[in-house]
Amino acid sequence: MVEEMNNEVTEMKSFAVGEVVTGKVTKVEDKQAFVDVGFKVDGIVPISELSSLHVEKVSDVLSVDDELEFKVLKVEDDELILSKRAVQAEKAWDDLEQAFESGRIIETVVADVVKGGLVVDLGVRGFIPASLVERHFVEDFSDYKGRTVRLKVAEIDRENNKLILSQRAVLDEEVNLKKKDVLQSLKSGDIVEGKVQRLTDFGAFVDVGGVDGLVHISQLAHHRVDKPSDVVKEGDVVNVKVLSVDADSERISLSIKETLPGPWEEFSGQVSVGDVLEGTVRRLVSFGAFVEVAPGVEGLVHISQIANRHIGTPSEVLSEGEKVEVKVLDVNIEEKRISLSIRELLEDDNGESDYQAYESSKDDEPSGFSLGDMIGDQLKKYKN
Repeated sequence: MVEEMNNEVTEMKSFAVGEVVTGKVTKVEDKQAFVDVGFKVDGIVPISELSSLHVEKVSDVLSVDDELEFKVLKVEDDELILSKRAVQAEKAWDDLEQAFESGRIIETVVADVVKGGLVVDLGVRGFIPASLVERHFVEDFSDYKGRTVRLKVAEIDRENNKLILSQRAVLDEEVNLKKKDVLQSLKSGDIVEGKVQRLTDFGAFVDVGGVDGLVHISQLAHHRVDKPSDVVKEGDVVNVKVLSVDADSERISLSIKETLPGPWEEFSGQVSVGDVLEGTVRRLVSFGAFVEVAPGVEGLVHISQIANRHIGTPSEVLSEGEKVEVKVLDVNIEEKRISLSIRELLEDDNGESDYQAYESSKDDEPSGFSLGDMIGDQLKKYKN
């Protein structure tokens, strides 16, 4: 019996600071817990040694009969101080260093929201700066507490107990992988749906499957566009045609114009020879004037068809931007040509005016015979 007691004492004295032991929780109080690790007295786990984060009460972390590993912090004949936090931290640092080197993603729950970011418990206290939480700016993080996040280790310093984590790194990596997939899948000539992200002076950027492609201002519509906002706005869902893909530079050229019916196709069937249309003079050239009679549809008024008199240059009669009426002389939709005339309308108008003048002059003529008509010849005879 004495020999067994001596062996037990010897075993108890073998505990050393830094040693990791396994024990069972025997009692839980507000600020500490008692653990049976085979020592002559139960080991004490102070509340501060339960977790890397603040703990309100021991019962939030431990329960009676829990069997866990603890690290010995202090050994005396009648006292044994243990730490749950130290065991967790040691294992955590090893795991986190491996995660940092491999780029492994860690999934955990946000423990707290603090000034400047978020706090998580990974066996050690980890901090996620606000700038590394999302890819976009977040004004209020209050609803992030309790939310599951996926993280990568951004910075680790075991000696100084420093751990910086990033969810943005995970999101950026996913976006980049998705970009590569999209860039590889898109081919010139594909027509896909996209969303207008932002407008610039030179065009519109459209998101097609997570990658922004540029629709140059010249590719927004068949007609001339002065500014992109005249045609599209941010948030619009549009169909675009892929013109080219440069996977290396991650550039995609797109066209909205190529997905729309051409102006000549829309114009087809709406006009016939002899029709009178209103148009705008767009360009003056030496041999005539180009008049836009529908968006993207221009017809030629030959110099001989501009006026009902000889002119040396179209600018003698017309100016760019001027509104004019034109008569359709010929239409060729396949060749995208329309021949127009201003002169014929002028001639038609003058003829109508002359006829109306003639008709009105008849009203001024006396009806029947006048006294002069009756005795005119007799008067001539007497005069002679």
